[in-house]
Amino acid sequence: MPSTGVEEARGKPTGPRLKRTSEEPYGPGLGERRLRRFWQRIGIPYMFLFPFLLLFVLFLIVPLVYALQLSLFQQRLVGGNVFVGLHNYLTAFTDSNFLGGIRRMAVFGVVQIPVMIGLALAFALLLDGGLVWLRRTFRMAFFLPYAVPSVVAALMWGYLYGPSFGPLSEIGHNLHVAVPAFLSPSWMLVSIGNIVTWEYVGYNMIILFAALQAVPSELREAAAVDGASQWAIARRIKIPLIKPALLLTVVFSIIGTLQLFNEPQIMFAIAPTVIGNSYTPNLYAYNLAFTNQQYNYSAAISFTLGAVVFIGSYTFMLVTNRRKGF
Repeated sequence: MPSTGVEEARGKPTGPRLKRTSEEPYGPGLGERRLRRFWQRIGIPYMFLFPFLLLFVLFLIVPLVYALQLSLFQQRLVGGNVFVGLHNYLTAFTDSNFLGGIRRMAVFGVVQIPVMIGLALAFALLLDGGLVWLRRTFRMAFFLPYAVPSVVAALMWGYLYGPSFGPLSEIGHNLHVAVPAFLSPSWMLVSIGNIVTWEYVGYNMIILFAALQAVPSELREAAAVDGASQWAIARRIKIPLIKPALLLTVVFSIIGTLQLFNEPQIMFAIAPTVIGNSYTPNLYAYNLAFTNQQYNYSAAISFTLGAVVFIGSYTFMLVTNRRKGF
């Protein structure tokens, strides 16, 4: 049908359609689209991460690099600061003070960590099973010691341990009961272990309690219908399902034990004849740097301790993961 003037005025095509050529600009170009996609996927996330990355580099990476550089040198009377390579590290592996501190903390951790994690697990199971009243108050009461700074906690317990001025000694004297000498060489590790346990039981309890909350309620109800007791439910259902959280708390405890510093440092001021400069590896590195002015060797001790912490944590995870059922 022939086109009319009205159809032409309305803009209807009167002939065959023309194909769109690649030279005609329809929307943004390929380069602009790639730039927009890059900005959306990478630019905006890293823009928000930049403040953290800046602080992370300035206050962690740069000090670590500087400490690593220090550990490769040695200050000598003749020649000044001399590059010695790995000499400081080889000395650290044969240093009886450093190795003795690691052995002492290993013995400390073998006893203290199971006690602390066992108490945390018991309290978490009590909370999860609804066997205590005022659950929020109970949870807050056990978590509150973690909010107390470790220095304050060590000062407080050091006052309680005092043989001549401490309340425990006074109570024992009034009741004619023999009170152990908590600040003596034979009781010092037990005293520090009590402080650390008091501080971190609540923290580990919260981690384990959060893991218990994720256990499906259907499993508990099915076991209860079958006549299982609360202890059987905890042993056969709850504890196996929160083993990853248990592993996490143990690894954190191993790291914290090998890096113990605040509590021995405060006890050193209270009982200097019992706690020496190398009682723990961290305390030894601190005294090397700020008492003996051996910054290079102290940096090497710190990096060696970091390697020991990594090896100890990795070995524990490797052994537990290979065990059947863990």
